[in-house]
Amino acid sequence: DILVDGKVCDCDAVVTCQVGDPVPLQVKLTNWSKHSVGPFALTMMPYQDYQNGVHNYDLQDAITFVGSNTFHIDTVKPAKDSVYFGALLFLYTGDFYLNIKFHEDNCSRELPLSWLCLPSVHIRATEPVA
Repeated sequence: DILVDGKVCDCDAVVTCQVGDPVPLQVKLTNWSKHSVGPFALTMMPYQDYQNGVHNYDLQDAITFVGSNTFHIDTVKPAKDSVYFGALLFLYTGDFYLNIKFHEDNCSRELPLSWLCLPSVHIRATEPVA
């Protein structure tokens, strides 16, 4: 589950926020399997989609994270969940997207890391209301 500014985020909806206001993010990972899972790393990466196949991830002048954009998850037991909180601060107006990825955080493996990507979250940063 993904919550942006306290609202459950649907991949088809656009979340609107104001430039200069921190936007709270909450990502909840629920383990529906019969076995414990982990360790994982959760990474959130903002980008702009230029609608021509190009994604701009170089946004350090437009967006900043309040806190970290990567969280380490040790183990999630069956039928339990793990919740992670963060916030984004938009410095300019525009349409932005947020990639949320879980990947295995086990350096002892010889195989490539497995990734689980959630649908991108669409956030529109607008001018503050006067």
